[in-house]
Amino acid sequence: MWSMGNMFITKAWNSSSVTMFILLGFPDHPELRVLLFMTFLGIYLMTLAWNLALIFLIREDIHLHTPMYFFLSNLSFIDICYSSTVAPKMLIDFFQKEKTISFMGCAAQFFFFVGMGLTECFLLTAMAYDRYTAISCPLLYTTIMSQGRCTCIVVGAYVGGFLSSLIQASSIFRLHFCGPNIINHFFCDLPPVLALSCSDTFLSQVVNFLVVVTFGGTSFLILLISYSYIVSAVLKILSVDGRWKAFNTCSSHLMVVSLLFGTALFMYLRPRSRYSLGRDKVVSVIYSLVIPMLNPLIYSLRNKEIKDALWKVLGKKKVFSPRS
Repeated sequence: MWSMGNMFITKAWNSSSVTMFILLGFPDHPELRVLLFMTFLGIYLMTLAWNLALIFLIREDIHLHTPMYFFLSNLSFIDICYSSTVAPKMLIDFFQKEKTISFMGCAAQFFFFVGMGLTECFLLTAMAYDRYTAISCPLLYTTIMSQGRCTCIVVGAYVGGFLSSLIQASSIFRLHFCGPNIINHFFCDLPPVLALSCSDTFLSQVVNFLVVVTFGGTSFLILLISYSYIVSAVLKILSVDGRWKAFNTCSSHLMVVSLLFGTALFMYLRPRSRYSLGRDKVVSVIYSLVIPMLNPLIYSLRNKEIKDALWKVLGKKKVFSPRS
């Protein structure tokens, strides 16, 4: 996968007279530079802390060794990588006079950012199927969602995500960039990079649209079908408590899906004429930094098993801590 990514980056480098880009970041309010830096640093550190803590809890508590939490731990890992493709460079740039990024670095950042984002979409789709199986076929759940099948699903999510990203990145960075080289954004996202190309971008826009519709749209359709079956299965449960418990197991996932797919579809399925770079920066902050921070909180605060696992870990630390 890396050799394929390196191939398109090298080809892009050879076809462009621009060797580096300048990221504008957030130039509109320079007086807020320190405040924005501290805010984004806090968000990134919380993203790392909460997602790593969730991975640790799932690994340490044997009661959480189930398909749902296996997917959830992988989601946390993806969120860490997804946010890390953008946040460190953005934070460093707050105190750089010239916020430069090489052409190859820009292509690589785009490739990994989009790859991780699409992988997360595929994984969320798999988690919807997991919830449908748990509610509709509880007796066969462990057989259907075996460890081997879950591993194959996660590997398939990564392969699908990065193949899709490779197609998009190839369609963009094969274009000719002759100047200007100023990206009005804080990272190499599709709309601002595409706006700088000296070539005709119609084909690249078509490719991007087809990739988003084919892969993102298919995932979204599977999600809708899964949840329609989930709702149908839940309504057949006679007990009110049983219905509430079944809906509660899906509510966190539904919140995460709504946040991610809503912002992603807004960003990547609009015509170029409707791009607003100032507004897009705000939306980009939401889906690149805020959502990875919120995901572990949404799942943890609404999940009794994770809260119980947390209290067990805290209880053990209290028991084994030396007395003063």
